[in-house]
Amino acid sequence: MKTFIILWLGQLFSSVGSNMTYFTLTLWVWQKTESATAIALILVFYQLPQVIITPLTGILIDRTSRKQLLIISDSGSACCTISVGILAFFGILQVWHIYLIASIIGCFGNIQSLTYSTLIPLILPERHHTRASSMGAMVVYGAGIISPALAGVLFPLIGLLGITLIDMVTFAIAFCSILIIYIPHTINQDQEKVNHIKNFTFGFRYIYSHPELLSMVIMVSLFSFLNDIGETLYQPMILAKTDGNSQILGVVVAGGGFGGIVGGIVISIWGGFKQRSKGIFTGFIGTGLSTLILGLTSTLWIVARFAWSFHNPLIMSSYMAMWYEKTSTKIQGRVLAADYLIGIIVGTSASLTAGILADHIFEPLLQSQFSLSAGNGMALLIAVSGISIIILSLVASRFKLNI
Repeated sequence: MKTFIILWLGQLFSSVGSNMTYFTLTLWVWQKTESATAIALILVFYQLPQVIITPLTGILIDRTSRKQLLIISDSGSACCTISVGILAFFGILQVWHIYLIASIIGCFGNIQSLTYSTLIPLILPERHHTRASSMGAMVVYGAGIISPALAGVLFPLIGLLGITLIDMVTFAIAFCSILIIYIPHTINQDQEKVNHIKNFTFGFRYIYSHPELLSMVIMVSLFSFLNDIGETLYQPMILAKTDGNSQILGVVVAGGGFGGIVGGIVISIWGGFKQRSKGIFTGFIGTGLSTLILGLTSTLWIVARFAWSFHNPLIMSSYMAMWYEKTSTKIQGRVLAADYLIGIIVGTSASLTAGILADHIFEPLLQSQFSLSAGNGMALLIAVSGISIIILSLVASRFKLNI
């Protein structure tokens, strides 16, 4: 467990820095454009190149040193991040620069995320898999508490360059943590030369040949599409409804981070449901209700965001534990890459859909036909996605899956 804790702490520091940069860029883009689509495009450009690189990443993980992959991915991301600060320092940063750099960071982030996800079964026994996955979720939400508060205070004082320099320090901590730990090699030295097309499609064929995995991927993909609509829109919705108040947004984002940490702690202590599908569908219902509340009321944003994030560790830890149980460590790179690629396509589609629907249908409709203020169109769309998640949860829970 010591090896995992060292790696986990390094990732926690790195996530704090990266989330500070992302939060600051969200504010910067909103100030420049006041467009939900412009903010959504940051995520879209981050995810789009991963559609191409993900199958290759899966093959690399199964055939290359995972420690080397982590070092390369962290180094590349650090170089991209500091370039944002330099452009901002010289006053030449443009929105399209952010999209371009997000695309490059997305490629390195793809390698980092997929490699990290395959390390848990290598360095921990099976009884700790669910707890380790929930601790991974705690990294994301821990950064969600600290990063907005720090970025909100420091951005006016030190600018984007200062924020990215802090990010560099956190990258260095993560880099050192990788250097000092031992990660076992799982490379098959006797792997035969196979057809490259078959190698690229191996993960998809493996999922398709296992009905319980295929049905779960379909259900989680439908949930993710609906959930990502809300994830994409809640920040621009709050900015629109509060006249760009970054302090309120920071508090709500921090509330979500706190919810994720509490949820992660609960799962780490409890261990989750023994029947993985029960954990996933319970998390679906909780997320749907929280999303609905977030869209319907302006007085419970923090509570709704807390509850929304609280259920994520339950969903993700149950989901990842299922993959670790059903796949060998020798093929996890390619199989998890296939699932990751599906998630990228779903997430990118959801972000684009959310931005277009908000800017061109829901916002204009509610402002022109019902004379409502800015942000209400996005709020309605978030509420609709919450209702859809609840319906999906109730339907999906009727399927008896042997997981």
